[in-house]
Amino acid sequence: MKTLFLQAPSFDGFDGGAGARYQAKREIRSFWFPTWLAQPAAMIPDSRLVDAPASDLSLAETIKIAGDFELCVIHTSTPSFPSDVRVAEALKEAYPKLMIGFVGAKVAVEPEESLRASTAIDFVAREEFDFTLKEVAEGRPLAEVDGLCFRDGNGEIVRTPDRAMIENMDSLPFVSEVYKRDLRVEDYFIGYLKHPYISLYTGRGCRSKCTFCLWPQTVGGNRYRVRSPENVLEEIRYIQKAFPQVQEIFFDDDTFTDDLPRAEAIARGLGALGVTWSCNAKANVPYETLKVLKDNGLRLLLVGYESGNQQILNNIKKGLKVDKAREFTRDCRTLGIAIHGTFILGLPGETKETIEETIRFAKDINPHTIQVSIAAPYPGTYLYRQAKEEGWLTEMNEGDLVNDRGIQISPLSYPHLGATQIFDSVETFYKQFYFRAGKIAAITGEMLRDSQMMKRRLREGVEFMRFLRQRHS
Repeated sequence: MKTLFLQAPSFDGFDGGAGARYQAKREIRSFWFPTWLAQPAAMIPDSRLVDAPASDLSLAETIKIAGDFELCVIHTSTPSFPSDVRVAEALKEAYPKLMIGFVGAKVAVEPEESLRASTAIDFVAREEFDFTLKEVAEGRPLAEVDGLCFRDGNGEIVRTPDRAMIENMDSLPFVSEVYKRDLRVEDYFIGYLKHPYISLYTGRGCRSKCTFCLWPQTVGGNRYRVRSPENVLEEIRYIQKAFPQVQEIFFDDDTFTDDLPRAEAIARGLGALGVTWSCNAKANVPYETLKVLKDNGLRLLLVGYESGNQQILNNIKKGLKVDKAREFTRDCRTLGIAIHGTFILGLPGETKETIEETIRFAKDINPHTIQVSIAAPYPGTYLYRQAKEEGWLTEMNEGDLVNDRGIQISPLSYPHLGATQIFDSVETFYKQFYFRAGKIAAITGEMLRDSQMMKRRLREGVEFMRFLRQRHS
């Protein structure tokens, strides 16, 4: 079947794509590449990938495009699911014969519930869905395809056997070829990455057991299954030829540094190619490895610190010591590696005092930039089950992670710390971190040294202030 892979139109500013961990409107407008859709799209001839939010496509424009296809696969998430269902219903109304399937962590853990949400959804694909979608597009009867839930001729929901995990990651084609075919890389930008950038995965899964983290608990698993360094470097060479305008490559693996020897091997290959690159990392990478990475083109690490309180880190099974995170950050500063640090407020054990402790910690270690999120109990995670058992979710907010404008809200509320306090603390965190003389001076110096950075930071500053106002409107 001629197949359309669709990131559907959503709330204004939606940056979730198929790879973002927090599908919400961020403080600065940004877009992630829809890598999870690009991967199966690369396996199906004559397919097309449409990213409506990044391409600024309206629902009417999206419906018009869909008329050329027999199968439409929509990536969804818990925050975007109601909107995605409305898009599916509009597509089905326009094209009753169009087969529509949903993929993503939301439907992977709630397949039957997702199907019952609308008759416009013909099937949902669970687990890793790359080969599942390939078999559906080839016309195989749905009952013979592992990893599906669908309705039979009587309207009854059928669940096929689970899809086995992909073990040979080198068997997957390059997502960058789909980017070249269907996307405009200039449409994708992240505040802490050079523009234009490209992101991709060199492996799936994460060895860490963080209770809040969505992908390892729903789709990727807790084993880090990887592509060979040679395979990764082959794709990078393709990117260099196909996208000469790209300034940086970001490896979006949950923790690229889970396998240190492999990370060093890939880094040395990137260094030989003259590539500037960044990746996700845990705040425990030894100095020796950091130096190898830096010497071979590493510019920035995206680091999930989450909290400055050790007990909270223990509560969420982060497997990280605060002192080790401090040492790691000092090492990065010594080597000249920039850090975009991410923090989460409202995790189990949070109090007014621990929030203040985390803000002090962030100011002390002083990463280049930060992102502050609210604890999000996604269905399928340990945090969600824990919140249900402990009564931290109310009936009113149980299914809500964002408001109707896509801004993240606090679904969790504790007897000693209410949802409103958690929500308001995000703004306090940002203001105390960025509105300091030293940080303002550093940002100003960066702008004065680079005219393009001047334009970019001024735009981001306007967006940041607008974001803060919108949180209370």
